[in-house]
Amino acid sequence: MVQVSARKRIWGWWFFDWASQPYHTLLVTFVFSPFFAAVAADHFMALGAGAEAAKAEAQTLWSRCLTLTGLTIGLLAPFVGAMADGSGRKLPWIGGFSALYVLGALGLWFMDPGGSNLYLMLISFGVGFIGAEFAAIFVNAQLPSLGKRDAVGAISGSGFAFGYLGGVLSLFIMLLLFVEQANGKTLIGLDPIFGLDAAAREGTRAVGPIVALWFVIFMLPYALWVRDPAVSGRRLSPGQAVGRVVQSVKALRHRKSLAAFLAGSMLYRDALNGLYAFGGVYARLVLEWEITQIGVFGIIAAISAAAFSWLGGIADRRFGPKPVIVTAILVLMAVCAVVVGMSREQLFGIPLAAGSPVPDAVFFICGVLIGGFGGILQAASRTLMVRHTASHAAAESFGLYGLSGRATAFLAPLLIGIATTISESARLGMAPLIVLFVLGLLLLGWVRAEGDQG
Repeated sequence: MVQVSARKRIWGWWFFDWASQPYHTLLVTFVFSPFFAAVAADHFMALGAGAEAAKAEAQTLWSRCLTLTGLTIGLLAPFVGAMADGSGRKLPWIGGFSALYVLGALGLWFMDPGGSNLYLMLISFGVGFIGAEFAAIFVNAQLPSLGKRDAVGAISGSGFAFGYLGGVLSLFIMLLLFVEQANGKTLIGLDPIFGLDAAAREGTRAVGPIVALWFVIFMLPYALWVRDPAVSGRRLSPGQAVGRVVQSVKALRHRKSLAAFLAGSMLYRDALNGLYAFGGVYARLVLEWEITQIGVFGIIAAISAAAFSWLGGIADRRFGPKPVIVTAILVLMAVCAVVVGMSREQLFGIPLAAGSPVPDAVFFICGVLIGGFGGILQAASRTLMVRHTASHAAAESFGLYGLSGRATAFLAPLLIGIATTISESARLGMAPLIVLFVLGLLLLGWVRAEGDQG
């Protein structure tokens, strides 16, 4: 067998992020989710629901899908992750979950613009999303084998940035060449390429196959250059690995600062993921944006995330991660308040003139803040986790951090779905995110800024 250099292996590992990011960028946030919401709302109106009730029902349906997939991920992730730690071979698992990713994405081509197969499309989306998340668990478990401890952070961060670039580039391609506007043309005035029928929304529906094709093509460097490392010593059985996770959780009762941080970050990270997952849906249902407009919004958010994350890193070094996290949460809470308090007709109860550009301008500013301070929040949280990590138990500590990030993956979608159903308003349905941010902020009061390394 030809030996693969350490550098190539790292580049192969980075290409998983590049290959998989479009599922989140194009399907979860900026193209498929608002398209699904618009189709569902029109379908429910055709069945006799009023406009606002139809929009609320569409958002509730999307939230149920994310709730069920989140529950599946949250319940199974600890066991799947434990098997990743305890198994000597990860590539067969990655291959299996990658197949789910591709099949789920491909199925979205069959989305009926008339809304006749909404539930089938949610199943297809959910299968692909679960495949993407679980493949990532096993790929992330390969990180410690890619370099020495002092190099792993740089490898991880570079992979995250590389993947983010892939997501933005794929969004550019979709907006310029595929996604049709109301006039049937793409963002640059072209017909959707390959003869796709704009009237049948084939340009937008192509997002699923494009995500699948992108993944297959750009996973080739990973498949060629990444191998399971040789494992020395006795391998953990799945049962032993799960037992180790249980022991780590039980040990938290002796580390109050770490326990409070994990619980708090679990809630505020869930709220942030809710903003990401429902931002495009909100823009389509409440502000009635075209998908191309939502895509431009996403590009601006992505660019701001990169710029703000760099500034946040400077602030982190100057003031420490905890004050940076608190500031980011406060800003995101303010953004949520604006989102809940704004519609096309009013802003915090102040009437707006018909066709006013104010809601559009305000939400674009919100996009900059969501992307920017969302990136800051994630980066500073990792830094604070390092301050709670002993060198001899780094894998165990970051395993708990990953577990806490997935344990309540269903919570934000569930609460948004409940609030939307009760209020019959897609706008008011976003209110629970403020509560999650507040609870996360309160729990940070028990977290030591200097950390706790056990």
